[in-house]
Amino acid sequence: MKHWLVKSEPEAYSWATFVREDGTAWTGVRNYQARNNLNLMQPGDLVLFYHSVSEKAVVGVAEVTAQAIPDPTAEAGSPWVAVALRPVQALPRPVSLAQLKADARLSELALLRQSRLSVLPVRPEEFDVVLSLSQP
Repeated sequence: MKHWLVKSEPEAYSWATFVREDGTAWTGVRNYQARNNLNLMQPGDLVLFYHSVSEKAVVGVAEVTAQAIPDPTAEAGSPWVAVALRPVQALPRPVSLAQLKADARLSELALLRQSRLSVLPVRPEEFDVVLSLSQP
C-alpha cells in the first residue's frame, strides 16, 4: 500500500462535499507529474485530503477505490487520468500547513518541497506523523 496527498480548494470541492457524495472521481488534474502520481495509485492506497488556498490544512483520509482511467472531463485521447476516491475518516482536528512545516519529521514531505503540485506521494512514516498531529 502506498500513501498520497491530494489538494482541493474547499470553495471548489470540500471535504464536506466529498463525504456527502460518499466519494468521487478525482478529475481535472492537468499537470504531468501529478498525472503520473495518479497513474501509480492503486485500490486500497490511503490518501490525505488537503484543503488548499484558504484553509491550508489536512482535513481527512480517503482511500483509492479504483485505479486510473481516462479523465472524463478531458478531451478524448488526451493524456489526463482520474482515480476513484472514497472518504474514510475526517481527522479529529485539521493539521495546518504551519504544523506540517514546524515538525522536523516532515522536513522531506513532498507538499513542503513541491507546494504547487496537487497530487503528491507521502511516505508511510510521514502519513503516520500527520495522523498523530491530528490527535487532540
